[in-house]
Amino acid sequence: MGTKGFVIYLLAGFSVAILSVFWVHNLKNGDFEPKLYQSSNLLQRPIGSEDKVWPELEFSWRIVLATVIGFLGSACGTVGGVGGGGIFVPMLTLLLGFDTKSAAAISKCMIMGASASSVWYNLRVPHPCREAPILDYDLALLFQPMLMLGITGGVSLSVVFPYWLITVLIIILFMGTSSRSFFKAIEMWKEETILKKSTKEVPVNSHGELVIDTVYEPLVPKEEKTALEIFKFNLNLKRILVLFVVWFVFLLLQVFKNDLVACTPLYWVLNLLQFPVALGVFGYECVKLYKESKKRRLEGNQESVCEADIQWTATNLIFCALCGILGGTVGGLLGSGGGFILGPLLLEIGVIPQVASATATFVMMFSSSLSVVEFYLLKRFPIPYALYLMSVSILAGFWGQCFIRKLITILKRASIIVFILSGVIFASALTMGVIGIEKTIRMIHNHEFMGFLDFCSSQ
Repeated sequence: MGTKGFVIYLLAGFSVAILSVFWVHNLKNGDFEPKLYQSSNLLQRPIGSEDKVWPELEFSWRIVLATVIGFLGSACGTVGGVGGGGIFVPMLTLLLGFDTKSAAAISKCMIMGASASSVWYNLRVPHPCREAPILDYDLALLFQPMLMLGITGGVSLSVVFPYWLITVLIIILFMGTSSRSFFKAIEMWKEETILKKSTKEVPVNSHGELVIDTVYEPLVPKEEKTALEIFKFNLNLKRILVLFVVWFVFLLLQVFKNDLVACTPLYWVLNLLQFPVALGVFGYECVKLYKESKKRRLEGNQESVCEADIQWTATNLIFCALCGILGGTVGGLLGSGGGFILGPLLLEIGVIPQVASATATFVMMFSSSLSVVEFYLLKRFPIPYALYLMSVSILAGFWGQCFIRKLITILKRASIIVFILSGVIFASALTMGVIGIEKTIRMIHNHEFMGFLDFCSSQ
């Protein structure tokens, strides 16, 4: 299934699911009053009691099992560039007994910790193929503003959409992206097999990085960089400052908005102020990529402007904007960092797995940390549990990256990253699907309202 077929699949599935709300709403299941929820996303909606449930942090088989699941989920999630929120929340609610609001907040802490340690590791790693930073700052600046804008939209939609609809949309999306990523991983595996058969030895540098399609001058050996030189080369403080400014502006707007009554004039003004901030940074990056891409095409230069192996035409830029918003919307509905869309998307536009994983994790660090600060100000999670599980995720993010890169070097297969990405998304689809279906059955049994909710009165 090509990109166009995948887009048609998503549009058709989403359209049928949304239109079916009107059919379900008209079913006569008995007389009952609509029940409006006050939660902000799927993972924060009540499953059972709406009261805070914060179990004590004490040694038991539950905390040991949660530590193992959290470690493996963080390691695989950061390697795949998807975070792992779809695994953490079911673990925190079903295994440790947290309420879903607190579980979503702690999940964000775990994603932030794993992402931060993964970024720290990647800053010390050279690009596997060419002389360029392993973090693609052009793509980060392109997607981060739209991702954060989409998160705001996703939170708003989660208030309006019925619970069962969000479950159906997530299953459609996750099954589609996991299948797409899995088939792409198989294609890459076959290509790597052919490459290994055609060459007796694939070059590996002194840092243990697999080097592909690199031209060497045998009489002029390439000078290896020290770890400090690699770190400085990967670190672009100017671009990071821009990303931080966008992050800080969105944080201020969200904090101010939390203290306002929904649907008041000032509430809408603060919502609308996010658009010029996001569109300004996105537009600047779009113009830069478009002009540079056009200039190279006219000169006959086939080298890509950034890591993405596509021509930066107006159509492709609009497509990336929509995908960024979609990724953020999913993050807002789920309470995740949006990596479930960004990771597969970067692979789709031709970014190699190592750079796709590093860049997606880098962007996800900003989106998850935004929610963590907001949740902290709202006192949504217990500090001891959050610090413990975040420490587990920090270790997992670092050693997960280290282990997978060594494995890639030994097996000479970067497709491992794509297989892991596909597996994490599929596991998230299963866990979220089971929880969502169980809650939906309970809502039907209790004759709860199954249609669209009113936004203003649901806040």
